Amino acid sequence: MDLREFLKKASLAHGVSGFEFMDIASLAKDAMEGLVDEIHVDVLGNVIGVKHGQGPQPRPKIMLAGHMDEIGLIVTKIEEGGFLRFAPVGGVDQRVLPAHEVIVYGKRPLTAVIGVKPPHLTSPEEAKNAHKMKDLFIDTGLPEEEVRNLVRVGDVVTFKRQVSELMGDRLSGKALDDRAGVAVILACLDELRKYKVDADVYAVATSQEEVSLGGAVVSAYGIQPDIGIAIDVCHGETPGVPEWRTSSVGKGPALAQGANIHPKVFAALEKAAKETGVNVQKEIAPAATGTDAWAMQVTRAGVATGLVSIPLRYMHTSVETLSMSDIEGAGRLLARFIASCDAGFVKELKTWI
Repeated sequence: MDLREFLKKASLAHGVSGFEFMDIASLAKDAMEGLVDEIHVDVLGNVIGVKHGQGPQPRPKIMLAGHMDEIGLIVTKIEEGGFLRFAPVGGVDQRVLPAHEVIVYGKRPLTAVIGVKPPHLTSPEEAKNAHKMKDLFIDTGLPEEEVRNLVRVGDVVTFKRQVSELMGDRLSGKALDDRAGVAVILACLDELRKYKVDADVYAVATSQEEVSLGGAVVSAYGIQPDIGIAIDVCHGETPGVPEWRTSSVGKGPALAQGANIHPKVFAALEKAAKETGVNVQKEIAPAATGTDAWAMQVTRAGVATGLVSIPLRYMHTSVETLSMSDIEGAGRLLARFIASCDAGFVKELKTWI
């Protein structure tokens, strides 16, 4: 499988939280074909692939969750002149919005730009501050009458950005949070061909993580996994950011440790990394991680969870940057971890004292 090509296509695909059906869900479903035994899409738009294990029934169930939705915008008002006001869907950083190219999904996709007053026309006081979202607008270039015919309040907007191949094995683009996690799941499924696996593996490209963790909540409720592993991104090292809050891009995936993570799952992931020669970093998560791992952990009577993170710079911008080697390494260690999980290990997870 060409992970780089998949991730480039996934980055370019569109699918704001709640609207994954627009593009990305079909891409994720097609990519899973041939790697799993069955695929279905649930009512919230989660793409769920199942790879049956070879162990005796009842087999352990392992759920892998990587969210496919992206942050974006939603139209809130059509102004005089055809300018569009908007609100964020997910954690959009208003500081980076001016001068962005976007796509407005009206009756047909419309290329547009986010405009703002030029510096020549701002007061000295205004020039000192970042532009507030309420002061920005989207300009399609069309006359007001045509805009009102093509666009409605409630239409969604995504960022228009090509993928850049930087030096080495680095990629930069939009929505790599967390389509990188979907790529890791595909890498893991491909690697699992090398192993005899007892457990049933549920590979889930989850929906709506950026707004509610809703996709992981309902899919985990339905699957009832024994073990749930979220694959997401963490902050890559960046100038001006404290070192303890970041992991190094290109130096391996990060394994989370903390209250959201079952200690025996963490230890087994760490062991799998050593056995496969994958260098890993540690991500400290004192409380709820804010990822699909949290949603899985508290589902039904509780799930033993882990979190594998890909270091990513410039999170929630359209130039998110990562290393392909971190994705490949995460796929290898996860496959080894899954191959080591049998009914005995699942029983151990429930034995605290």
